[in-house]
Amino acid sequence: MIKPVRVLVVDDSALMRKLIPKILERDASIEVVGTAMDGNFGLKKIEDLKPHVVTLDLEMPGLNGIDTLKQIMRQWRLPVIVVSSHSTAGASITLRALALGAFDFVAKPKDVAERMPEIADELIRKIQAAAQSAGPQTQFLLGDTPAGRIRKLQPLAPTHIVAIGVSTGGPSALQYLFSQLPVNFLGSILVVQHMPDGFTELFAKRLDECCPIRVKEARPGDLLVAGRALICPGNRHMKVQKLPLGNVAVLSDDAPVNGHRPSVDVLFHSVAEKFGPQAVAVLMTGMGEDGATGLGEIMAAGGFTVAQSQETCVVFGMPKAAIERGNAMRIADLQELPKILLEQCASDRGRADNARTDSSDGKRATSAGSN
Repeated sequence: MIKPVRVLVVDDSALMRKLIPKILERDASIEVVGTAMDGNFGLKKIEDLKPHVVTLDLEMPGLNGIDTLKQIMRQWRLPVIVVSSHSTAGASITLRALALGAFDFVAKPKDVAERMPEIADELIRKIQAAAQSAGPQTQFLLGDTPAGRIRKLQPLAPTHIVAIGVSTGGPSALQYLFSQLPVNFLGSILVVQHMPDGFTELFAKRLDECCPIRVKEARPGDLLVAGRALICPGNRHMKVQKLPLGNVAVLSDDAPVNGHRPSVDVLFHSVAEKFGPQAVAVLMTGMGEDGATGLGEIMAAGGFTVAQSQETCVVFGMPKAAIERGNAMRIADLQELPKILLEQCASDRGRADNARTDSSDGKRATSAGSN
């Protein structure tokens, strides 16, 4: 018989200490072994109760969540699921917790008493994934990004369109990847990171501050330019469109795909359809199978596809699904991805392909107009 996942709930709210165990009771594979009202009690109960996973509130009196997390990482290296408030302050401190090694997070609904059960499935999935993981992953050292650097958007069209799909473990992985790309990177990057509305804008700003390339949350009509990454906003889908004056990002409120909005498959499908051989797709760490099908579509359209290796993933779900379907042309460690992207985007093949496509589109348009 499989032993249940032992979970410790650390939260200063008596209501949350009651609600979280209650919603976890619905899954027989999880056992809440205790609760703690602050960080100090939490650390003591970790010692006594030996949990497999900790859920942690960050805004607590006394020993706060960040300091508690630091001690957990230092002493036990247990997977920690942050239970975060859905606010700007909550998003900021949550992103810091992820950088310090927290496994993942769930955002508390604004009406906690009434809507907390709505996040039950998400919390259960993440606890199960955390228990099956090898614990906090190796933190990769970031490249130096000098303060006061001068960055200019590349005035020329990108050689390639780089589409990236990522979920659990994504914030740290993307920060590492983007920190290794130069200011004059020739590709235009589009990212779907599974993250709720209200978190993606701050996440993009943090990446922009610490990485050489430009990073911003996507807005409708943003041009796909070299040396910049667009992060899909939470609760929106992102697609691409070719227009006479330039290629742009398009956002939509279509129904969730694979249970997600944003969905990696939606982005990959659009990039495959519009850019074909000019596309480079990377499927990185994350739970589930989102992006596995779309990666195959990009490969079939003549693009280049990469899946992150199991050894460097926090959760191997998304890359594993793509690899098992034969949709990854290459499997690579996180440390190898910057070099791969530089190699793929270095040539003028993408610009040549794009020019030929635009030329033929123009001929077709002229012909259609004359009929």
